[in-house]
This record gives sequence, C-alpha cells and structure tokens, in this order.
Amino acid sequence: MVFIAQLWHGKRNDHRNGMLASLTNLKFNQNFILQIDTWVKGVTRDLDIVIWVDNVANYDLYRLEKGPPQQTTLNVEDATYILRTMHYIRRMENKIAEMYRMRLINGFCHLYAGQEAVAIGCKVALKDNDNVITAYRCHAFAFLFGGTARSVMAELMGRKTGISKGKGGSMHMYAPKFYGGEGIVGGQVPIGTGLAFAHKYNGTDAVSVSLYGDGASSQGQIYEVWNMAKLWNLPAIYICENNQYAMGTQLHRHSANTKFYTRGDLIPGIKVNGMRVIDVREAITFARDYAIRNGPIILEVDTYRYYGHSMSDPGVGYRTRDEIKSVQSEQDPILLFTKLLVDNGLKTQNEADEIRKEIYKEVDAEAELAKADPWPELTEITEAVYAKPIGKCRFKVPWENI
Repeated sequence: MVFIAQLWHGKRNDHRNGMLASLTNLKFNQNFILQIDTWVKGVTRDLDIVIWVDNVANYDLYRLEKGPPQQTTLNVEDATYILRTMHYIRRMENKIAEMYRMRLINGFCHLYAGQEAVAIGCKVALKDNDNVITAYRCHAFAFLFGGTARSVMAELMGRKTGISKGKGGSMHMYAPKFYGGEGIVGGQVPIGTGLAFAHKYNGTDAVSVSLYGDGASSQGQIYEVWNMAKLWNLPAIYICENNQYAMGTQLHRHSANTKFYTRGDLIPGIKVNGMRVIDVREAITFARDYAIRNGPIILEVDTYRYYGHSMSDPGVGYRTRDEIKSVQSEQDPILLFTKLLVDNGLKTQNEADEIRKEIYKEVDAEAELAKADPWPELTEITEAVYAKPIGKCRFKVPWENI
C-alpha cells in the first residue's frame, strides 16, 4: 500500500513535519489516504511530493527480533537520482559488452547488468565515512564511489585515464572509500573485516561493507573472519549477492545450506529482495545502524545477472533464454522502480523515458571519449603501484634504468 503526502515549499516549510506526522497517524484510514493519493497526483509538478511506501518487504530474519521498517519514504530528488543512476550503470555495462565484442576490451570482464538495485541501494544507504569492498564484478561500485563511466571504460581498455591508470582492468578498480575489485574469490572479505577493525580501533562512527557472491559463500576465509568479527563485535556488514549461479553452478548443486543469511552462526542475518531498490536501501540502512551499535550482520540479497559469469561465458548453457527473459520482463529492478514512481505520481512515463534516453546519450559520449584516451607511457609503469620514493631493492629490477 502506498501513501502520498504533499509538502509545501517556501513559507509553508513549517507545515512539513506536522503533515507527515498527521498522515502517519491516519494510515489506518485507507479510503481517506487513497483520496489524498488521487488528489496529489493532480497537483502541479513543482511541489515536493513524498511517497509513503507501506509494507516495503517481508524480510526473512535470523537471530533478530525486529528487522528493517515496513514503511518508509521516498522524495522526488532521491527517486530521480536512483532512477538515473540505475540507467547509467545498465547502459555502461551494455556499452562495455558492445566494446568487448569489438575487441576494444580484452581479458576478464564481469558485468553487473540486472544487479543495479544492490549497488545503488548500498550507495544511498551509506554515509561518506563508510567503506565498501567487493569482488571482481566491480564496475558499478567503482562508478558509484568516485569514478565516471569514462574512467571505468578507459580502465577496461588499458588507457592512461582509467580509474586504476590502466593497470587494473575489469577486476581491480578503486576509488575513495572503495577498496576494490578483488580478483581472489572471497579474498575481499578478510580485507573488509580489517577495515571494520580499523573503524572500531579508531573510534570512527562508520561501517565496512564487504560484498561477495553465492559462489564465494563457502570459502573458508569468510567463516574465519566472521568468527573474529563477532568476537570483537566489529562494525561490519557482509552482503551476499545471490545472483543464483556460481559461475554456471546452481545453488542447490554447490551449497548444502542455501539460506546464506543464516550461515553466520551467532551473527544475525536478513534476506532481502535485491530486485527492489527501496528494499535494499532500507535493509542496509537498518544494517548500518545495527552494526555500529551491536556488531556484524549478514544480508543475503537475492538478485540476478543478465550476462554470463564473464564475457567468455555465453550464459545460456546452464539456464534457458526463457528464464532470462522472464526475469527481465517481470523482475527487472529498473522496470520495478519506474513503475513505483509512475504509479504514485513521482514521475510520468514520459519523464522516465526521457531520463533513460538522456542517460544513454551521456554514456555513449563517455565511451567515445574513453576510446580516444591515450595509452600510458612506459615511464608510468611504477606509478600508483609503489610508495614514493621507491625503496631499495635487493636485486636489479626491470624498471631500474627507466
């Protein structure tokens, strides 16, 4: 059930809190709220409209008496940012696939199309002093935490302007408060736990978020750091992005316990619908507050990737094209979010379509700029690799005479 409140600008700002409180108190009167809903949709578009979203999700909980709220709000500014950003990530990844097929990109390349709600839900829920680390499917996070479409695509082509100076490629991208891009399966989780330890040691009011896939969920190192995280009650959020396949292996074929949010023993967990961006936002907002106050928490975020495991995987040998099309038509995160906005007056369908077209043009232009960017010089081989000045080496190294 969705409720809509009208809030006035200018001299009537003092009415905002009162109107919100009144609307909340009246939520039991469904017919009355529906009348408000209908009326607000007809008012002028320059008013600040807030959606009240009731029954956000039915989260499955483990070792928690109470989970994320069943009601939340969404305003026009946040809605526009989320919609634009999901379109940006989708178009960027699709453009990267196109460039890969043109052989402008070589090597491993893992795309994020279909999983956008997880990354943007994470971004809008976290604070500036929080940090994130993820696996090798990292383009979206690099973009969200300081990169641009151009710097991501330039990195994939090995260009000087790449987000990692052309040295990292698809799997090793970094940005402020984003620690990568980790090529070792599950290897990012111990690092993320170390960052959580640093927050606690330094008394920082921040959390460390470590993301990993369902395929990495059985790695021994993950269980080892969970033990330490709980022992010391570190401000750590562990997010299992369950995209249903470990490369080409289905869940039930590689995991005895497919309820990944319950695997932390004494660490509580939440299962989240990762195709609904507001559900993800609310779950991570809750998890952040919990982790700072109480210690580690695990989220299992159910999502789906549209491409294969990597660009060398056609992605249809272990699943059918009909399965992919079904998810795209019924559960696509961008379609679901757009429908939420259109149904409740935050956007018209035409406005949503214009946003998509605008973003496509922007990303395509960024791609052309990245293609024209220069290659790094040989003299840059040690740049952004070693500390400056480079320390003494015991043996002669190839760049010693550069």
